[in-house]
Amino acid sequence: MNEGDLLKRSAEERERIFKRYERGREEGAEIDPWEDPGFEVYHATDRYGFIHDKRLPSKVDPQEAKKLQIELERQKKWLKMLKNWDAPNVKEKLHSRVYKGIPNSLRTQAWLRLLNVEKVKKEHPGKYAEMMKLARLHSTDARQIDSDVNRQFREHLHYRERYSIKQQSLFNVLTAYAMYNSEVGYCQGMSGLAGVLLMYMDEEDAFWAMHVLLTDPKYSMHGLYKEGFPKLTRFLAHHDRILAKFLPKMKKHFDKHGVDAILYSLKWFFVCFVERVPFNLCLRIWDIHLLDGERVITAMAFTILKLHKRTLLKLNDMDSIVHYIQVKLYKDFMYDDDVVVHNLEKSMEELKKAKLDHPGPPHKDELPTRPFGVFKEPTFEQIVGFRAEQFTEKEKATNQIVTLVSEAAREAAEREKESQLSVGESIGLAGTDTDNNSIVGSVITFASETSLCDSDESSVDECTRL
Repeated sequence: MNEGDLLKRSAEERERIFKRYERGREEGAEIDPWEDPGFEVYHATDRYGFIHDKRLPSKVDPQEAKKLQIELERQKKWLKMLKNWDAPNVKEKLHSRVYKGIPNSLRTQAWLRLLNVEKVKKEHPGKYAEMMKLARLHSTDARQIDSDVNRQFREHLHYRERYSIKQQSLFNVLTAYAMYNSEVGYCQGMSGLAGVLLMYMDEEDAFWAMHVLLTDPKYSMHGLYKEGFPKLTRFLAHHDRILAKFLPKMKKHFDKHGVDAILYSLKWFFVCFVERVPFNLCLRIWDIHLLDGERVITAMAFTILKLHKRTLLKLNDMDSIVHYIQVKLYKDFMYDDDVVVHNLEKSMEELKKAKLDHPGPPHKDELPTRPFGVFKEPTFEQIVGFRAEQFTEKEKATNQIVTLVSEAAREAAEREKESQLSVGESIGLAGTDTDNNSIVGSVITFASETSLCDSDESSVDECTRL
């Protein structure tokens, strides 16, 4: 197949993908049965739209009823505050009210104000529509975005159905933003970010909200998704410094079992704890993050480990430690949301006193260097989906970090096995059940599972090749 045929095939594939989203769920839409699993709406959907395997209680829990009543009372105060957003007394009350929790019915208005979306949108009239048109003609990310849209929030009522309105919106926002911010393009972590924003905003507002999160110095998420993930490297190093100072016993315990932060914290940093803590708590963290910026993320990472220190110190292998942090805490965090937020505030104060509340200013390579919204002609390799034969220097550096983490975990596992063998021999045991190969294999498995790329490769830098 010559270059012309490959370009034609890529253009036809892109057009087919866009047409499916344009058609949505109208009659004649091609949707596989497995893409629309059945569910009981009235028995299994919570107030945020998430569907649960088990039926929800028919009666409201008294504690939950009390919380809802308190939220109703707070709504009145928030409505007044939103009407007088720029008043001096509002700014004085904002901190305490955000930390108490933004009423869910008013989250849309509050988040739009906190991110200053209306101002940014007015400064760029027609730009979103322009980027959507460009994406339709030139997107090189449509195939990967299409695949990820169908995986994102599959347990949510509005994202569950193939080509539903929310899936259409998510596809539009991601393809348009990949054109607008060509330096980042698209990385899979961005689907979680945009997916949450679209639960509370329309398409264009979510597009600009995501741009603010990536480029405003308060959040600076651009460096997390940029080639080589420079901000991730800086945040992981800062997280390790916090552990070494405040949780040295846990740091030693993690090191002993080869548990590097990269194995459990990627979704903490990349998508602000989405799918790593229960969604109601995740929203509270997002409220505070939008108010106080990126230092909330590092403090919350510290808070999670601090609250669950006792349990984590009792877990004696890498698999169980990472599974506990990634899976068990998502299903049940085991602390009331208000208790968690109170501890988060304490953590922020504690870190501030130690001058560890902020990882410092972004490095030069984390900041945007290309102009936004300027179309850059894709290369032939990008259009047809060929991977580059050679990694860039930044990708090599990131890959080296992952390799070192895996090697450290392997060495720790081997030392642990040798220790167990020597103890077994000294008391006359024939051997041990520990299988070193399975431990090493699990390191690679966890690295792959926690990677935002969901690709066959275990290297984190593969995100940049999508």
